[in-house]
Amino acid sequence: MIESSSDPLGARRRPRILRLLGWGALALALIALLVYGGYRYLLTTPWGPSFTLFADGHRAEHFQAMDQVFPSVPIQAGTEVRELVIDARSLPARYPFAGEERETEAFLARTETTGLVVLRADTLVHEEYRSGWTDTSPATTWSVVKSVVSALVGIALAEGSIESLDDPVTRYVPELAGSGYDGVPLRHLLTMSSGVDFDESYQSTFSDINWIFIRSMARGQPMLEYYAELERIREPGVYNEYVSSDTGVLAHVLARATGIPPARYLESRIWQPAGMETDAFWNTDRSGDEIGFCCLNAVLRDWARFGLLYLEDGMRDRSRILPDGWVTRSVEPEAPHLEPGPNPDSHWTFGYGYKWWIPEDREDGEFTAIGVYGQYIYVNPARGVVVVKAGTDPRFDDHDHESVALFRAIAREVGRDPVSRLEAGGR
Repeated sequence: MIESSSDPLGARRRPRILRLLGWGALALALIALLVYGGYRYLLTTPWGPSFTLFADGHRAEHFQAMDQVFPSVPIQAGTEVRELVIDARSLPARYPFAGEERETEAFLARTETTGLVVLRADTLVHEEYRSGWTDTSPATTWSVVKSVVSALVGIALAEGSIESLDDPVTRYVPELAGSGYDGVPLRHLLTMSSGVDFDESYQSTFSDINWIFIRSMARGQPMLEYYAELERIREPGVYNEYVSSDTGVLAHVLARATGIPPARYLESRIWQPAGMETDAFWNTDRSGDEIGFCCLNAVLRDWARFGLLYLEDGMRDRSRILPDGWVTRSVEPEAPHLEPGPNPDSHWTFGYGYKWWIPEDREDGEFTAIGVYGQYIYVNPARGVVVVKAGTDPRFDDHDHESVALFRAIAREVGRDPVSRLEAGGR
């Protein structure tokens, strides 16, 4: 029996299949070209910067131009600027960390530092800028603004606009009734202890911290509506977990309690009285509400002046700006779950006050504000030093402890000899 290897039907099908594959490949290529062309077009529109906001090679540009990324409202400086005395000093060349001596310059480069300002009291002892930044660059310091919101809450409390930190959130923002924030006392928002479920994973596209921007900026949904959808996963006041929504809600509490938008409140209560030298701006969602958990933009010298306000117990010269005792309350843990060090009731080893971080193995009564990508306001009361650092560090979570180690070395180098807590303003 002779077997035939010919397959006339298969031979006829092969050219057809090849043609279909060819047309399919061409269609995919055209779709890819259209997507790429659309993306390149979007980069030329006002939406462009938001697509490359966190991209390598773009962060240094965007972090000093956030008014081109998101909507914003201005904050005007006053006429009575607090002048800084200039007495330039060198930074320590090395600092101790993890049992070894490390190079300061190498760390500043590794963490993509864009600016560094150091004050000893009201004396500017060091100032430097990198990656195209200057002393006029309005730095967005991301979550550092949370410490500013805390200061405004203290002022509103002293003025009587907020009656008590034990007031429930819904007393001021009734739209949150039925949400995870229903009935949560304000103090638990100040200490990141609300018990509300909010995913802060920056690397996850669909995490809450990313999705809230997508829905707000792309769809125009007010962020307050997003907060109203959040649920509670534990009782308030028992566990310290960093969720930005707590501070976002506090900004709405401020606006409702005072009847003044947070930017205007900041301008009249802190920015002008403290003697900031330049105008600032605060990014908003597309409904016009300030983004309370981030995106306040100012030159580094003014961020240092804000740190100086905390260094001097809320005073400027003999004028009180922050309520008496508020600084002390803000930088001391008020409950066991907020204590620094290994803590089963906290998500991290840094302790927490009212939107200020407290390093473990605390030295000289120090405390710090921290923002993603390497933003800091570090205050060392005993040595009279404020350090402000801005950056675009993609590994920011890995460098907080080392940053504090460098700040401590700077404080020892340029600061005064340690003084007692009483002499340091009661802290």
